[in-house]
Amino acid sequence: MPSVLRSVEHVRGLIQSGKALLLAGDEALLAQLPKGKWIGGTIPYFISDEGGVCTRDSIFVTELPDSVVEVTVERYDEKTITKVYKDGAEASFSLIIIPASSPTHLTFALSAPTYPAFGVKPLVGWIAGVHLSDLGKAQPKVFDGRTVEALTNAAVVLRAKLAPGKLADVGIVNIFEPSEGETIAFEADGFSARQALINGEKRPLVDWLKGKAIDTRYPLVASYMGTQVNVSFQGVDAESGEVTFYAPVFAGVEYHAARPVSDYVKEFVQRVPDAGTEGIAFSCNCILNYLYSELEGKNTGAFTGPITFGEVAYQLLNQTLAYLVIIDSA
Repeated sequence: MPSVLRSVEHVRGLIQSGKALLLAGDEALLAQLPKGKWIGGTIPYFISDEGGVCTRDSIFVTELPDSVVEVTVERYDEKTITKVYKDGAEASFSLIIIPASSPTHLTFALSAPTYPAFGVKPLVGWIAGVHLSDLGKAQPKVFDGRTVEALTNAAVVLRAKLAPGKLADVGIVNIFEPSEGETIAFEADGFSARQALINGEKRPLVDWLKGKAIDTRYPLVASYMGTQVNVSFQGVDAESGEVTFYAPVFAGVEYHAARPVSDYVKEFVQRVPDAGTEGIAFSCNCILNYLYSELEGKNTGAFTGPITFGEVAYQLLNQTLAYLVIIDSA
């Protein structure tokens, strides 16, 4: 399925021809597009066919394949996002985009696994962001192609019904593994913490990070129902003692510091599923992987797409590549 960087003029033509699209790009570009069957989110970072790139001059286009026979667009906020799984139709998949740090984003991140029908039907997508030089100056936005509205607090969802004989499956590629060091647990769910249970002993989290010389470029890793899931560090305030995260930590879950990774691309290639990359309909990768692993100009094979402020593979993820494949049901 075509997933490429295109000019505004080219994308405008695709929309006017009736194509169903998932779009990523600068707000000024997305705002120039006509109404149609599309959703979009703001971000200027991408993995293209030629490798990682930052551009405000092109839109990244993911065009839905011929196996999609019907498309609808829906919109949710922090009060209605609980229905995002339940509303998915049979024999379909859903693509979701949410603006970073919006109430909808925070609510979804904290509570998605408790929503009705969680994990029953494929849901994949990403968290919209801004150029890093615009942090604190510009708000991430999502676009509803039905109206071309730019929204700062909404989840836009494209529902795609598949032709008979086709199935969609969501996967992740996570290069991080837990170290064999202490276990870290938390007494409450949230995006920040001052205290943690280190091997069962309550201690200031900042003191533990400093004492162990933990490299906060690497995430905490935990097993969520058998899948390794990351929680990335956002900031460490030594004065206040507060540690903030890009995704929530959950009470009762045991975390470990991740093992360092010396060569991202090498590790990534080794972890691509044995089934290969045939049938990829969508993928996205994390801005922290882009930065810390210096992915600009580096190629990650068939996995092209937006570089994001968070990934969704059923629930919110960090420092992970999320993807969706369409396969024959046989």
